[in-house]
Amino acid sequence: MTDLDTALFRAVHGVAARYAGQPVPVVVDALLRYVPKAPGVAESEILRIAEEISVGRDPSGL
Repeated sequence: MTDLDTALFRAVHGVAARYAGQPVPVVVDALLRYVPKAPGVAESEILRIAEEISVGRDPSGL
């Protein structure tokens, strides 16, 4: 796992811990603010992650 991968997983975990159960648009906004910009992270992936966090799941696996 690269440093970027680790940073991505930690950022998603942090957002999941703080925003679990919040509406999807709120979670998307948080992800866009806290997740490092990385090639290959598509808008559809951010939306999928936000949907999981919105229902209380932590998709980071941490």
